[in-house]
Amino acid sequence: MKIVVIGGTGLIGSQVVTTLGSVGHEVLAASPNTGVNAVTGEGLAEALQGANVVIDVANSPSFADDAAMDFFVRAGQNLAEAEKAAGVSHHVALSVVGTERLLDSGYFRAKLAQEELIASAGVPWTLVRATQFFEFVAAIAGASIIDGTARVTSASIQPIASADVAAKVAEAALAPPRNGMIEVAGPERLPMAELVRRHFDGIGEPRDVITDDTAAYFGVVLGGPWLTPTGDAWLSQRRYGEWLAGQPKRAA
Repeated sequence: MKIVVIGGTGLIGSQVVTTLGSVGHEVLAASPNTGVNAVTGEGLAEALQGANVVIDVANSPSFADDAAMDFFVRAGQNLAEAEKAAGVSHHVALSVVGTERLLDSGYFRAKLAQEELIASAGVPWTLVRATQFFEFVAAIAGASIIDGTARVTSASIQPIASADVAAKVAEAALAPPRNGMIEVAGPERLPMAELVRRHFDGIGEPRDVITDDTAAYFGVVLGGPWLTPTGDAWLSQRRYGEWLAGQPKRAA
């Protein structure tokens, strides 16, 4: 098959491209730096010519409310039009577990708008919702620091390695469209404060971590296990501590 990966040079996209290419598919990594821009439409029709499947793993370069909404809505509309014109038979997109519970954030409102566009576009589809990537834990930890102390909610989180997400996205692309959603998550569900402690311990950075349930997660005060799957989900086997131990150590 010919498979076009929108956002194909990013963290998830590059792994999806490698995985699908290794089993003999014609895979195009489509992104602005390869001449394909889903937001402006530049190069989209040409890229999708003859494509069987389109995978969208692109992310907004800005988390600001209006910018994120503009990115996901314009890209979603342009992709739907181009896919129908090209006769694409399956649209696969990556989203976030708990999106509909995080609507105090403009970014997540934009992700929900993207999901709704996909479901109504008229192209058979599969949505893969993932929990937070291991690679994102450092950003969560860094954003929690106030006056040298990390203040972090006890709300549950169930992170997953990006490699495992990419593998499930690739698997979904080779399966029939579900016209529905798959949730994927890591094997460990734990309080976010504990995850942040493990991060700082793992990188050898002494840091006080205080559990504070008023502390926001990127602008959202979590009211429960909003970042974890609510039903049947595929769970990976890779654990955060093992993954972190295998990462390159920072220079002293």
